[in-house]
Amino acid sequence: MNGMTAISAYRKVDAQSGMTDASPHQLITMLMDGALSRIAGAKGAMARGDVAAQGEMLGKAISIIDNMRASLDIERGGEVATRLRDLYDYMESRLVEAASTKDEALLDEVSGLMREIKSGWEAIPEEYRG
Repeated sequence: MNGMTAISAYRKVDAQSGMTDASPHQLITMLMDGALSRIAGAKGAMARGDVAAQGEMLGKAISIIDNMRASLDIERGGEVATRLRDLYDYMESRLVEAASTKDEALLDEVSGLMREIKSGWEAIPEEYRG
């Protein structure tokens, strides 16, 4: 095993370990961070004209947001969960549009929305985190 392979394997195990030990609240935070990271990667790829990397990053960001939507409990979450579901739908559609139009402003818009959601999520008092 070469050095880079070993580092990659370590990172994978470390990430899996972090997910195993994380609370549901921490897992959602990790998903938000992952989406933001992928959107930033897509923006960089878009600026470089690397269509393949852009598509890969946007696909991963959309997948993460889709998983966040799937984790919503509309029955228990009521109006807040319904509004989040609609916002996630909107964010995904904007990412798809950004991919086809190569409009970095759309990526900035979605990143801003995700940061706003994340800020609210992180402000939840500890006693209400599940």
